[in-house]
Amino acid sequence: MSDPNPYPLGLRLAGRRVVVVGGGAVATRRVPALLDAGADVLLVSPELTPALRAHVDAGRLHWEPRRFAPDDLDGAWLVQAAVDDPVAAAAVSAAAAERRIFCVRADDRAAATAWTPAVTRHGPVTVAVLGGGDPRRAMTVRDAVRDLLGARKGPLSTDSAEEGPPVDNAAAGRGRVALVGAGPGDPELITVKGWRLLTEADVVVADRLVPGLLLDELRTGVELVDASKIPYGPSRAQEEINRILVDRALAGAFVVRLKGGDPYVFGRGGEELLACAAAGVPVTVVPGVTSSIAAPAAAGVPVTHRAVAHEFTVVSGHVAPDSPASLVRWDALAGLRGTLVILMGLKNLAAITGTLIGHGRPADTPVAVVQEGTTGDQRSLRSTLGAVAADVVAAGLRPPAVVVVGDVVGALDG
Repeated sequence: MSDPNPYPLGLRLAGRRVVVVGGGAVATRRVPALLDAGADVLLVSPELTPALRAHVDAGRLHWEPRRFAPDDLDGAWLVQAAVDDPVAAAAVSAAAAERRIFCVRADDRAAATAWTPAVTRHGPVTVAVLGGGDPRRAMTVRDAVRDLLGARKGPLSTDSAEEGPPVDNAAAGRGRVALVGAGPGDPELITVKGWRLLTEADVVVADRLVPGLLLDELRTGVELVDASKIPYGPSRAQEEINRILVDRALAGAFVVRLKGGDPYVFGRGGEELLACAAAGVPVTVVPGVTSSIAAPAAAGVPVTHRAVAHEFTVVSGHVAPDSPASLVRWDALAGLRGTLVILMGLKNLAAITGTLIGHGRPADTPVAVVQEGTTGDQRSLRSTLGAVAADVVAAGLRPPAVVVVGDVVGALDG
């Protein structure tokens, strides 16, 4: 007798406790969807990937830095065992069963009491597909539905286009790298070409600022490498990222280097391309929507506007203006009449604004600061050049944030 079909449900998790056991690649892929659902996430793991730690630092979830204990499930509505240790996963399952809590298991679908479906989202519509325990079948149907919904148009030349064995890029000698810009934060702002290449990937090397829901849609068997670089925290050296791209590609894999925003806008994509080129690895570059334009737009600020600004300049503020390492002519920027967009500048904002004022930019120049633009966590404030540094501290704004200086800040105000 065949196994009975699962009963499909849409779980309304807003404000409800969900426990995730494990802090590796699987949890990195699953947590963003839980946060998107509004769940109160408790993450239990001795260690975390940098991407998960970023969620912790932002206050989006609670982390217990230790091994799982059965009473972690007290008050939980759902648990995800995102570990590959069958003994540890079985302990989570047993504790969940004792409390009548549904348990998703990454290591053994047959032993789980709930399955994570293949999901596609189109505005308010969410389609979740269960493939009778076969994740590849579920993803095949999911991709067909996505195409019909028109969420992202274009051919899907992937192994999910039809049933059959997975595409073996290594056996086919297709080792290559794609540098793909994932956009500013909203997962729907990745380009059609970027998303298509992501669906073909054997290996995905992802930054911290990559929209987490994109990782939730990767096909089965993809190796996810978390190359997050959290400011002033854990990091993976650029040389190590270059080595991973080259080594995986030379082994025959198709590697997608998924980067927040655009690969070349302060994204070190050029360094990665040069490393691949030196090793003879072919590279495709897919531009992305940059936060320097998208984040202000999402907050109602155009970077140019007729009769207000005919130019805009994008600079990095990660190095203080008085540092010998700074390559920015802040004195020259102070004399421009157009819009100044500053990325990675919150840490040095007081020094930057002081320098601009010191070189002649009026202290009453309008300024906008947009935190996590285009995402559900977007926050923004309006201020002036002379007051914005103190206002940002008072408001508790944190990176990533975009600072916009110029009269365009009020151009669309009624």
